[in-house]
Amino acid sequence: MQIRHAVVIGAGTMGAQIAAHLANAGMPVALLDVSVDAARAGWQRALALKPGPLFVPEGAALVQLGSLDAGLVSSADWIIEAVVEDLDVKRELLARIDRERAPHAIVTSNTSGLSLAALATGRSDSFRRHWLGTHFFNPPRYLKLVELIPTPDTDPALVASLSVLIDRRLGKGVVVAKDTPGFIANHVGVFGVVRLLQAAASGEYTIEEIDAITGPAIGRPKSATFRTLDLAGLDVLVRVARDLERRVPRQEDRAAFRLPPFVDDMLARGLLGEKTGGGFYKRIKRNETTEILTLDLARLSDRDADPYVVRREPRLPALDAAIGIADIRERMRTLFSGPGKTGALLRATLGPTLEYVARVAPEIANDPADVDRAMRWGFGWDLGPFELRAILFDDAAGASPGRAATILQRSRVIASNAGASVRDLGDGVACLEFHSKMNTIGGDTIAMIHAAVDEVETNGRALVIGNDAEHFSAGANLMLLLLEAQEGNWDDIDLMVRQFQTATMRLKTAAVPVVAAPAGLTLGGGCEICLHADRVQAAAEAYIGLVEVGVGLIPAGGGTKEMLLRARPAGVAGVFETIGFGKTSTSALEARRLGYLRDADGITMNRDRVLEDAKEVALARAHEGYQPVLPRTSIVVGGPDTFAALSLGVHLAHRAGRISDHDALIGRKLAWILSGGDVPHRTTITERHLLDLERAAFLSLCGERKTLDRIGYTLKTGKTLRN
Repeated sequence: MQIRHAVVIGAGTMGAQIAAHLANAGMPVALLDVSVDAARAGWQRALALKPGPLFVPEGAALVQLGSLDAGLVSSADWIIEAVVEDLDVKRELLARIDRERAPHAIVTSNTSGLSLAALATGRSDSFRRHWLGTHFFNPPRYLKLVELIPTPDTDPALVASLSVLIDRRLGKGVVVAKDTPGFIANHVGVFGVVRLLQAAASGEYTIEEIDAITGPAIGRPKSATFRTLDLAGLDVLVRVARDLERRVPRQEDRAAFRLPPFVDDMLARGLLGEKTGGGFYKRIKRNETTEILTLDLARLSDRDADPYVVRREPRLPALDAAIGIADIRERMRTLFSGPGKTGALLRATLGPTLEYVARVAPEIANDPADVDRAMRWGFGWDLGPFELRAILFDDAAGASPGRAATILQRSRVIASNAGASVRDLGDGVACLEFHSKMNTIGGDTIAMIHAAVDEVETNGRALVIGNDAEHFSAGANLMLLLLEAQEGNWDDIDLMVRQFQTATMRLKTAAVPVVAAPAGLTLGGGCEICLHADRVQAAAEAYIGLVEVGVGLIPAGGGTKEMLLRARPAGVAGVFETIGFGKTSTSALEARRLGYLRDADGITMNRDRVLEDAKEVALARAHEGYQPVLPRTSIVVGGPDTFAALSLGVHLAHRAGRISDHDALIGRKLAWILSGGDVPHRTTITERHLLDLERAAFLSLCGERKTLDRIGYTLKTGKTLRN
């Protein structure tokens, strides 16, 4: 399906962000509202969101702002209606679109639950053939789910084509839902949320307890239940819940969507969440620190009382005991059947939710697997309802439909150890898969790098490096490095660095093409592996960066070297700034701008397709007659002049208070490497010389107390210490 130009009507929260994501996909789009000023105001609100809706700021150039009277609807291939959730307002707009649209134009609605058939009543035959729902989830850039909702009149070929476009070009997970109240995800999700709200209203559980139980412990997002409601807005939940209460077909089911009375008290007080400054939680500044308060439901009815209390740490022994169980399935069985409040809450809320879903699934979805996908992609559940039924109830009749195996899961293991595996992807392509905690790189990983290259050079045609995990790699094993440094084992650290440098150079000089397939966090050593690959096929949401400065170090696995090799002589200052400030891309497009990706490297919008695309790239490179890369022996460096210029920048930043003493030390060492070290002006050096400079700087920084403090702080908190 060719979409040359799209139009989004309605510059509210969702409309503006949908327009932004179409621009992320390289699609020109007009964002229209009642006036240009209204469209501009909505667009500016979207751009102010954190995290932002655009991959890179330049994407805004693809978004044209206008009014409904601008005549842009008639030239659109795809028209997306995203105005207020009011049946009459939408129907009036659709009548106008019907008059102005081109005969071939697709018209879709982002409604979160209104009947698509009812919205299209009275429209022309051509309109109704080209009409369906495209329900994006908020925020559209980051949440994977898009529900497609056709009507009986929708052309089936159009549904199939649009599914492919949304999957491959927009990178979304598509689920085709039936035209029923709330469709799939909101129907199931809100049913479960109302159960938890009623549990809170009972007084048997605190808000903190419910959030502790319904977060990552059961495979849900960190925001759990009430923090998620604060982010989405309580008013949004109320609108969807009341629509479901009014419209679900069975009278006996409607009461299940009735919200407890305290929700009305919150609405009356304007406690809607983040957008009103407080909801179930509230942030306050106290003694120059931010403190989080929690809503006390018992105080809500007293309009004169402050309803917030100091956050209370929940005491849930059964939860604490089970949290260390790595297998989510085993952990869910333990928690669900366990003693105390944890098991009681799950049996009282999750149990009825799973029973309800099994009963209504045939009415809302075409396949039980679609229900599982909708909840995983739209609500961030690790396990869908039918997967949970099979685990918790040994449900043979309504057994889990399972998941389609990924290209990696279908592959055969060739070699494996604790840190990584080499797998056979078929067609002569092997895959190096990391599987340590956070895919950190240690000795096991390095051993498998060599095993992977040996395998493809002997028996294969190409190597792909990637995995199915959320993150590609968080970099080197810092805990091991810290222990060695604290013991003063400098020879061991020197050997570790040499071995990693040898491994990355092995990837670069392999006799066959190597394609890295990063997604999610690709930091430090993970970034260095990508920098040494012949090609990179990155997920659009790849966050790539050389972040070693944050732990008091410099990239020493060849990352500093590779960034220098990519820079023109005048671009050394840019490389120095990128590494010196530990810049990490917020998207693969930004990674290209920062130099972590090249123009020849590819970007895949749908995370689930990255490995398949990387394999295709690898085979294409092999088919072209790949010629191995030899180590560079004539690299031009600036010598003393470059070192002086970069050092002056460090000095000025230090004097201005922008960087600490330790940052300045790291900066001077980085400048020494990028200038080529102790060499004459404008001379040539080898790659080996640059690797030696990297290693020397890395070793010297490992001996600094402030570096060890930074490493320890990061390991403990996950944050950066600027000492």
